[in-house]
Amino acid sequence: MEYIALTGISERVISELRQNRLLTIEIRSPNNFLAALRMNVGEMLFLTHTSAEDLTGGSMGIITKLVRHQVSTHRVMQSNEAFYEERETTSLRLQLDPNCIARVRKVLNNTIGEVTKVDAEEIPLYNAR
Repeated sequence: MEYIALTGISERVISELRQNRLLTIEIRSPNNFLAALRMNVGEMLFLTHTSAEDLTGGSMGIITKLVRHQVSTHRVMQSNEAFYEERETTSLRLQLDPNCIARVRKVLNNTIGEVTKVDAEEIPLYNAR
């Protein structure tokens, strides 16, 4: 089945999702941000600790359902007599409900600036390695 993939997710997050815990994560990396921004609540996505550059057939991950998402912007201002600096960061908070472990069959799209998509197969628990 075809899924939008979020890559480079920490092992701790993947581990907590494997324990069937509802989890909220914050996305800041540009490639994952653009992919997750286009998703709707209720859609399924594939998360993996593998980096986008290393994503290939056979990469392991977890399929989750998007329960909620929220875009937030943080503004930081610093100044003194010599300079004034203002920075803004935008992040996306995703609440995920884990479904099952999966393995990538084929990477469908992994172009920089576009949504990463994979064809992944669900793996029954007794087959997972």
